[in-house]
Amino acid sequence: MSNSDVMKKAAAEAALEYVEDGTIVGVGTGSTVNYFIDALAAKRDDIEGAVSSSEASTERLKQHGIPVFDLNGAGPIPVYIDGADEINEFGQMIKGGGAALTREKIIAAVAEKYVCIADHSKLVGVLGSFPLPVEVIPMARSYVAREIVKLGGDPVWRQGVTTDNGNWILDVHNLEIMKPMELEQSLNNIVGVVTNGLFARRGANIALLGANDGVQKHQFD
Repeated sequence: MSNSDVMKKAAAEAALEYVEDGTIVGVGTGSTVNYFIDALAAKRDDIEGAVSSSEASTERLKQHGIPVFDLNGAGPIPVYIDGADEINEFGQMIKGGGAALTREKIIAAVAEKYVCIADHSKLVGVLGSFPLPVEVIPMARSYVAREIVKLGGDPVWRQGVTTDNGNWILDVHNLEIMKPMELEQSLNNIVGVVTNGLFARRGANIALLGANDGVQKHQFD
């Protein structure tokens, strides 16, 4: 296991502290979340189940015998556990490297608390080095790309990738995101955009970042 994987696993396991017995847990997507799902298996008899942000996470949860619920019928979600591609000192994030950003954003909006798990390299001063994913309706791809250029970004179609919702992804390069909330809204206002990977208006409440000397906890609320 690489050093990065060791740190991800430590952060994922630390998140178990925020899982309440008898509740439905919001579960994200990605390599760090896979470690969390594996750790959650030990508590499967203590929780009611999970809601999942992707088909891949749903499959992994079911393999561990953890019931997966539809969000519409799940009721309150006390905590959502997910990773980040970048996170800043305010708990604002870029997410969507795994193309599950829309479902992730929906569950994050429902959850009472968002716990971000990652290795410490994901903590940045300014968001934007990681290309910002934007999920688009396929017929609007070219139009949306032209509008993004007007906002100063360099959009690249992630060819060969279709989201779980049947849409496409534009990855926006060369952004230095000084006002994450404003850019999040501007992108969402473009007709044909489903949503984008800026988690600024609804950021993380807590970040658990794996490091060489253990797990660093950052509180944002």
